[in-house]
Amino acid sequence: MELTWIEISKSALIHNLKIFRDLIGDDVILAPAVKANAYGHGLVECARVLSENGADYLCVDAIYEAVAIRKATIKTPLLILGHTPLSQLEDATKLNCDLVVYNKETIQRLSKINRPVNLHLKIETGTNRQGIAIEELDSLLSLIKHHSHLKLMGTSTHFANIEDRINHQYALRQLEIFNEAIALMEMNGCAPLYRHCANTAATILLPEARFNFVRTGIGNYGLWPSVKTKKAVKHSGMNIALQPVLTWKTIVAQVKKVKKGALVGYGCTHEMPHAGRIVVLPVGYYDGYVRAMGNKGYVLIRGKKAPVIGRICMNMFMADVSAIPKVKPEDEVVLLGTQGDEKITAEQMAKWTKTINYEVPTRINERIPRVVINS
Repeated sequence: MELTWIEISKSALIHNLKIFRDLIGDDVILAPAVKANAYGHGLVECARVLSENGADYLCVDAIYEAVAIRKATIKTPLLILGHTPLSQLEDATKLNCDLVVYNKETIQRLSKINRPVNLHLKIETGTNRQGIAIEELDSLLSLIKHHSHLKLMGTSTHFANIEDRINHQYALRQLEIFNEAIALMEMNGCAPLYRHCANTAATILLPEARFNFVRTGIGNYGLWPSVKTKKAVKHSGMNIALQPVLTWKTIVAQVKKVKKGALVGYGCTHEMPHAGRIVVLPVGYYDGYVRAMGNKGYVLIRGKKAPVIGRICMNMFMADVSAIPKVKPEDEVVLLGTQGDEKITAEQMAKWTKTINYEVPTRINERIPRVVINS
């Protein structure tokens, strides 16, 4: 028996993928992002389900993710979004990976590799992260055109604040710059096959940003990019019901009686207001149940809320089950997800720890097993 594990709902993952397919139609490439361990949901597990259910491409951040997917015999085309070190470029080309590029050093190194390479040129439009400025585009295009084995398969950019606004004027300005860059490529005889900039929010809210390729992210896993995105969708009249994919579980390690006034955990930060019962749970901040959760929120045991008490330890923490009868060792506990009529969402955990919902699943330790279930 595992001390803690993650359950991945196959049906929810397929449901969310179908939502995006229905939005974009069959003629647009659907490229779910499985970077960062599939946003904490399990890289290979999610890549397999997505590949078998209509994903045209998969987006990863780094070459080690591409290697893991290929070792799992998943053959779907891959797009490496992040930085690939110069020393690893040749290895990347052996994996049937398209590469995002944005500097001459990468292109110069690729020019020396005697193998066809698909490139996606990233354009800087206002996020000031990866990307080449439109003023520098000519020189990079000339470099690519000079080597026949380098194919400009696509071009991309990334929105800066589409998730943070209901008014999308800045995103629309970025889109204008991106279109200018595409026009310049076409004038140079380098028309890219794929044009892409749409993340989850843009795929839903900005049809003009879909072009012929979308890179859906957190929405694949049933989470909204932000409260503002969810409100904007509701205001638009669209009926989109994403289904959370992940449930995080553990077991009760110990049930113990404590007296009124007993101090719980490191630092003695919780004093029992009454005599009662507490449980020790074998999960801690090493696992990704962060220290900021101490004395905040609750877990679910026997379909009831059990408040988290005391500090989160490295490998365990405590919860108060005084109001929950018949709790016993090795009872199943839900840390994130649904049990009975109660639920704990990534948004709730993010609020308790003053972060964003993206961080909640991605910080769950990769060593914890991800188990795909059919329900």
